[in-house]
Amino acid sequence: MTIPRWSQACLLLGWVAVLRFFFAHVEIQIEGPHGWETNLPTWRVESHWLLDLFWSGRPMTGYHAWLFPFVAAVFHLPIFLSGSWSARMEARIIATIMFFWVMEDILWFILNPAFGWTKFSTANIPWHIHWWLGLPTDYWISSAIGIALFVWSYRRKTSAP
Repeated sequence: MTIPRWSQACLLLGWVAVLRFFFAHVEIQIEGPHGWETNLPTWRVESHWLLDLFWSGRPMTGYHAWLFPFVAAVFHLPIFLSGSWSARMEARIIATIMFFWVMEDILWFILNPAFGWTKFSTANIPWHIHWWLGLPTDYWISSAIGIALFVWSYRRKTSAP
């Protein structure tokens, strides 16, 4: 049975929504009211020019150094299960990773009893340094790139003339 492309896309986004919901709860249990691992027993690099370039100025922690590659590896599992790789599949995976992290972070604030949507602001979230239109700039940039990659990954291949 072949599922139409738009249905595949909706099912994939729905599945990523389930994953981010569960993972937001995991991080709430780990961090409590202290975001960006401020109270976890892990190493931290607070300042470095590479952090400004790749992390929007946020600290790098041992937690993130292991978590981000782990999540990326999990999202790449279908490639290893199918034994097939393509640029479109890679674009779809990268897009879903971006969607996962943006929405997981938003859910962390909404679902966390110590925060909630009312505290979602620069005054209460010092680890998101750069904001635009009421949201961290990372959200806007990741979402724009993710949408472009996701749409491209589902476009039909055009045949050469």
